[in-house]
Amino acid sequence: MSDLKYKRVLLKLSGESLMGEKGFGIDHNVLNFFATEVKKVYDIGIQLGIVIGGGNIYRGLSASAQGIDRVTGDQMGMLATMINSLALQNAIEHKGIYSRLMSAIHMEQIAEPYIRRRAIRHLEKGRVIIFGAGTGHPYFSTDTAASLRAVEIEADVIIKGTRVDGVFDSDPEQNPDAFKFDNISYLDVLKKNLRVMDLTAISLCRENNLPVVVFNMDVPDNLLKLVKGEAIGTVINDPKQ
Repeated sequence: MSDLKYKRVLLKLSGESLMGEKGFGIDHNVLNFFATEVKKVYDIGIQLGIVIGGGNIYRGLSASAQGIDRVTGDQMGMLATMINSLALQNAIEHKGIYSRLMSAIHMEQIAEPYIRRRAIRHLEKGRVIIFGAGTGHPYFSTDTAASLRAVEIEADVIIKGTRVDGVFDSDPEQNPDAFKFDNISYLDVLKKNLRVMDLTAISLCRENNLPVVVFNMDVPDNLLKLVKGEAIGTVINDPKQ
């Protein structure tokens, strides 16, 4: 553990990342790849919590266009995160990883209720925790849920896995000349409207001096290199830190 930059990490994954080349649902190959990457950091003793979105199944924000009210749409989105969480838990346990799925919404038949002290105890015992159902409340994204859980479990960092190499001044998939930031402040993320995470999530991280690292999860070993301290992705923090 002495050569690791971080000891306790909150990994945020988007639901869309599970689709792979599909337009909907879960790609088994992507799920297996994520489980393999998680196993690498698990094996070196990292205490790991994971929050995964549900956008590959249902997105509450788009529900209003379908005539579904926002609260109901967000509740449907929370249930979608539980489907993804169960799939990810199954995949990592097939790799020999001890895990717990904790839900912000009570559904004891498939997940433990989220209790902060219990979550910390699971981490101390070497179990990977998957936090499902967002915050359990509408109007809050899974980015905000990730920030909240990271603060509650006293994580050293939030690591946000994406399909690009970090934070850019414009979409690198649309603009080949997009500039990548190696380090950027919370305020600059907000001022430049970079949409790395939503306003509530970034503000919560800023208030608690919790750094965020945005990196490309699709590159093998990137997660492992990052927790070991290699300069992977973009670090978002307070310049005075």
